[in-house]
Amino acid sequence: MQIKTVFRILIIFLLVLIAHSVFAHGMSEDEKHSIVAGGNLEFIKLGATHMLTGYDHLLFVLGFVFFLTTFKDIVKYVTAFTVGHSITLISATLMGITANYYLIDAVIALSVCYIGFENIGGFRKYFAESPNLLWAIFLFGFIHGFGLSTRLQELPLGDEGIILKILSFNLGIELGQIGALCVMLALLFKWRRTKSFLRVSSVSNHAIIAAGVFLFFMQMHGYSHTVNPDEFGFAEDNHFHAHEDMAAPAARPGGEYFIDP
Repeated sequence: MQIKTVFRILIIFLLVLIAHSVFAHGMSEDEKHSIVAGGNLEFIKLGATHMLTGYDHLLFVLGFVFFLTTFKDIVKYVTAFTVGHSITLISATLMGITANYYLIDAVIALSVCYIGFENIGGFRKYFAESPNLLWAIFLFGFIHGFGLSTRLQELPLGDEGIILKILSFNLGIELGQIGALCVMLALLFKWRRTKSFLRVSSVSNHAIIAAGVFLFFMQMHGYSHTVNPDEFGFAEDNHFHAHEDMAAPAARPGGEYFIDP
């Protein structure tokens, strides 16, 4: 199979996954209440589901394990990422620190570009020494954890048992991450034994960068259409109305645009 064909297949596959991730941000009120009423098991399930459908997180993890071949290195880098995102997930949720999730997810998209650029040797072309990858993964883990915390805080957590809810959600995240890692590492292990790995690996990491760029612009597009960060501007009808409003804006006091329901 030609490299160009492989690249096109990877791009299409990644963009479909990312588009699904972007459109899946919203959560209905019924879903929120069912999760809260379901207790800690529902929070574990929610965390696992969020990780397994969070293609920005999965692309980042795939990127940094792409060339890892020893169990020791895998444990080291995965632990750095896990500790990083667990710190901000737990602390930011407990302290009620949040931000516009489109902007957070845009930064997460840039982390995907970063890891893909590292994998193709991009930093070595322009710098005498590449940034320390372990520290970079640890620091990016903070950003990923903040994004996870912002999502968790969309739920009416309340004060009773909040620590257990947060820890349950975090446990679900780790379980989802372990499940995804097992699949990734099994496929990479098998792929590395083929002659095409070194040749196609560069194409794959270019595809990861392209997917990160695409996701970044999708998130910034969402941010540009959203006044209230709890609204999602990509539902088909709202997206159409958003562009209508931009063409003939109805302004609130202070010049802010709003999207008609």
